[in-house]
Amino acid sequence: MSRTITVGLDGSSESRAAAEWAAREAKLRGLALKLVHVWQPVPEPMAQAPLLGAETLQHWTGRIPREAAAGLRLRHPGVEVSTEQGSGNPAEALCSAAEESALLVLGSRGMSGVGGFLVGSVGRAVLAHAGLPVVLVRAGEQAADEHEMDPTGIPSGAAPYRPVVLGLDTGRPDGGLIEFAFDAAVRRATSLKVVHGWNPPPYYAFGLSADPGFHGTLAQSETAALAEVLRPWRQKFPDVEVLEESRYGSPALHLIDASREASLVVVGRRVRRHPLGAHIGPVTHAVLHHATAPVAVVPHD
Repeated sequence: MSRTITVGLDGSSESRAAAEWAAREAKLRGLALKLVHVWQPVPEPMAQAPLLGAETLQHWTGRIPREAAAGLRLRHPGVEVSTEQGSGNPAEALCSAAEESALLVLGSRGMSGVGGFLVGSVGRAVLAHAGLPVVLVRAGEQAADEHEMDPTGIPSGAAPYRPVVLGLDTGRPDGGLIEFAFDAAVRRATSLKVVHGWNPPPYYAFGLSADPGFHGTLAQSETAALAEVLRPWRQKFPDVEVLEESRYGSPALHLIDASREASLVVVGRRVRRHPLGAHIGPVTHAVLHHATAPVAVVPHD
């Protein structure tokens, strides 16, 4: 079993928020934390300049993980923090550094005016190719944001955690994805809200318009399917309160709505062997861009 959580660090506010989240998660899991900073070699003309050379750049960029690690050790006593520097393609370097880790954590800029993420090219590449769960954390994310309000109505890290939210496709449920969400709820001593959004197949459209009761029949069938998928997991995790939500309409919109009251949103990414490259899927893509809580993307076959 891996004993490390890896976080990508570039000195930006979003990567610092990711490092703080990763330190809190490391403490919840009893794991060590590894800060990875990837620097790209300067072009040859710049490398020849005495004040902008490659060695100078590497020296100054080396301060980023060192100073971040020192601060994390002070704020999160008991969490073992190490640093690692790499060079080259950031996405490839991060995936390589995190190969033996339990999680890879990245920061993402918050969208101006609306909740959600701006997932850059490095984040997209990592999400599409990483073989382990990847967590995206917004710039400005605070520990209190993941907790309920205290009795005075103020967000507080001392209050109970908000629920963990899991987006689930009952047609292709993956055990690793479901277990990840239940485990996250256990570690936070909170409930698990399972969201299943569904739409009838196109060939049912005429039946829905001709028979209003047909929609109710489909809704009952989808609710029963969700309960059936979760039954063995309820037995495996009897102490976790499970809230099942099977709703007609866009799965992405339902998950985005649920993220407003979540400590963590968990979604899946199917691993596809496609000649045009890897993809993260439309639902996960939408959740990543608009969720207001940290998002864990779990790859599965």
